[in-house]
Amino acid sequence: MTTERPSSASPQVAIKLMIVVLSLIAGSMDVIGFLGLGGLFTAHITGNLVILAAHVATGGVAQAAAMLSVPVFMAALFLARMTAGVLEKRGVNSLRPLLLLQFLFLGGCLAMCARLGGDFDPNGANATIAGMAAVCSLGVQNALVQVTLRGLPATAVVTTNLSRFTTDIGTILLREGPDAVAQARRRAERVWPPIFGFVVGCSIGALCEARFGFAAVALPAGLALVAFAMAWAPPFRPSASGGIRQLSSLTGRTRALGSTYHCCETGGSPDDTHARLSNAPETARAAGRGRCAVASVLGGPGAP
Repeated sequence: MTTERPSSASPQVAIKLMIVVLSLIAGSMDVIGFLGLGGLFTAHITGNLVILAAHVATGGVAQAAAMLSVPVFMAALFLARMTAGVLEKRGVNSLRPLLLLQFLFLGGCLAMCARLGGDFDPNGANATIAGMAAVCSLGVQNALVQVTLRGLPATAVVTTNLSRFTTDIGTILLREGPDAVAQARRRAERVWPPIFGFVVGCSIGALCEARFGFAAVALPAGLALVAFAMAWAPPFRPSASGGIRQLSSLTGRTRALGSTYHCCETGGSPDDTHARLSNAPETARAAGRGRCAVASVLGGPGAP
C-alpha cells in the first residue's frame, strides 16, 4: 500500500469537517421531516417507535410513515452494507459511492417535495414516499460511518455522543488520574464535532422549514452534495490498493498527525489497530489490501 505523509493539521481538519457536514445533514433532515411530515423522525428511528407505541396504546391512528420507517431504515442500511462489501471486495473504496447514494436519496426526497407543492397531506402516499427516501438517506449515512469511516463517532446519534462527552467532562473536572483524564480529553475531542453539527443542523433546519416549508429539504440535499465533493480531498482519496489513503505511515507517525490513522480489516479498536500497525507493519500492509477505513483518534495516544 502506498503511503504519504500529509501535513499534521489538514487530515484532522478534513475529517472533522466531514463529521460536521454529515451531522448537519442528519440534524437538519430530522427536524425538517418532523415538522413537515407530521412528526416523522428520519434520523432517530427510536422516536418513531415511541410515537407508534403511544398511538397503539391510546387507540389512536398510527401514521403509515412511522410504521414503515423501521423496516425501510433497516433495508437501506443493509443495502448500503452489502454495497460496501461488494465494492471493497473488488478493490473499490465505498466512501464515494455511499455518499453519492445518500445524495441520491435526498435528491429523490427533494423531487417529491417539488411534486407535493406547498400544501399537502403529510400522511398521503407522496409524502410517505418522500419521508421514506429521507429515512433511506440516513440509513445509508449510518452504514457509511460504521463501515467506511469506521472508528469515527456516530453522526446521527446525539444521545450516545452527548452521554460520552458529558461523562468525559466530569472525569476531567474530577482529575481522576493523568491517564484517565488524558483519555477523557481525547474522547471529548472526538465527539464534540458531531454534537455541534447535529445541534446546528437542527437549528438551521427548523428555521428553514418555518420559512420555506418542506422545500427546506434542499438544505440537507445540498449538504449531501458537499459531503460527496469533500470525499475527493486528499485524506479520503483512494490509494492504489482500493483503501482510503493512509493519514500516517505504518511505522508510527501518529504523533505528527495528532494520532490520526487507519483501522484496517484486521478488526479491533483503534488503539489495538495502532499497536498492530506499529509492531507488525508487514502484516498491516497485507491487511490494508482489504477494507480500510479512516479512524480519527484526534489527540489520541502519542499526541502532545
